[in-house]
Amino acid sequence: MLGMFRRKPQARAGYALYTAAVQAAREPAFYDVLGVPDTLDGRFDLVGVHVFMLIDRLRDAEAPGPDLAQAVFDAMFSDMDFNLREMGVSDMRIGRRVKEMWEAFHGRAMAYQEAVAGADADDAALAEALARNVWRGVVAPEGAAAALAALVRRDRAGLAAVPMAEFVAGTAVFPEPDFSQAGPEAGLVAA
Repeated sequence: MLGMFRRKPQARAGYALYTAAVQAAREPAFYDVLGVPDTLDGRFDLVGVHVFMLIDRLRDAEAPGPDLAQAVFDAMFSDMDFNLREMGVSDMRIGRRVKEMWEAFHGRAMAYQEAVAGADADDAALAEALARNVWRGVVAPEGAAAALAALVRRDRAGLAAVPMAEFVAGTAVFPEPDFSQAGPEAGLVAA
């Protein structure tokens, strides 16, 4: 009977990995330098970009990678449910709102995956997908989407080099963003 209440084996690591993604998405440079809207939507989309990178790294990896990818996803949407409740969304609307967020994340993740996939990787397509989703109807500052795309490529390469044992331990490191390479010609100003 007590087995019914046992957590999934990867739940703790999934939550820790998700927390690392959230912390990375809170980096002020995204908002100050790149002009990502500092709104619930803007923050959700940056968290989504970082979670996408983790799930993309883990889902096709050796075991327990796929289980960890699912645990990260589960942690994200458990957190979204909790935050909606904290914001006062009624119980009757929570399920619909979480489903809308899941669908939004899924669509974005598919667009990012298509842009970064194998030999067909396309920096312009990734920048365009990021501009469309992260800035959502707001014109991104010139060069901001390309700078974010470069950061996604850098962080994906970094995550690819991380041994599975570190992910199993709940460790994921997203280096601090450095948008200085974008330069003033891109219209970006260092914070």
